[in-house]
Amino acid sequence: MSPVYTTDDLIRILADERRACMNGQRLNLAVSPSGSPLLDKFLQPDGLQKFMAYNDFRAAVHQYQKDHQVSGIVWQNLTIKGRPIRFPKVDEQLAALPKDLQLMKSFKGILYDFWCEVTTGLDLYLSLNAGKSHRSIAPADVERILHRTEWLTLSQQGASETLEIILQMGWGKPEEATYRRGFPESGSEYVHAVNPGRQPLV
Repeated sequence: MSPVYTTDDLIRILADERRACMNGQRLNLAVSPSGSPLLDKFLQPDGLQKFMAYNDFRAAVHQYQKDHQVSGIVWQNLTIKGRPIRFPKVDEQLAALPKDLQLMKSFKGILYDFWCEVTTGLDLYLSLNAGKSHRSIAPADVERILHRTEWLTLSQQGASETLEIILQMGWGKPEEATYRRGFPESGSEYVHAVNPGRQPLV
């Protein structure tokens, strides 16, 4: 019996396959850009063929995860304003198993309390139009979103004056929530905390 791949193994395998697809070593030749022979004459099919080849491979890896119960969880370590936190999140290329979702849900309160502590006095903005624009919101608005949220993740960018602390508030499957692929069953909202008078990066 062959050994079961670990989460780290699958992350490495997917990274290698993605590189191979982007370099044109893997193509899904059955894909046509539009399905219309007239339009396809004006479109370059290789980009879509590379994307679909990787997408097909990733779907097979997600099935492998389910068949062998290989977690999609990676542990994230962050230190914001001198305060450390460690929390689970699903790797962006892997799928979440039911046990992964339960683990993430168990950290919802911990992450929210931490986020509230490190964002005290900062301006809050809700991301709109896939991050192309932002609307100013109050902490009470964040709490309203929290009530319909199942799990959270945190990230940060910038430092000191340009520090931006981003809270992802999601529901459903994390692998389908980020880009709204599974909307409305899966999705997420992003709240950006920035220094007073600053705007989130677009």
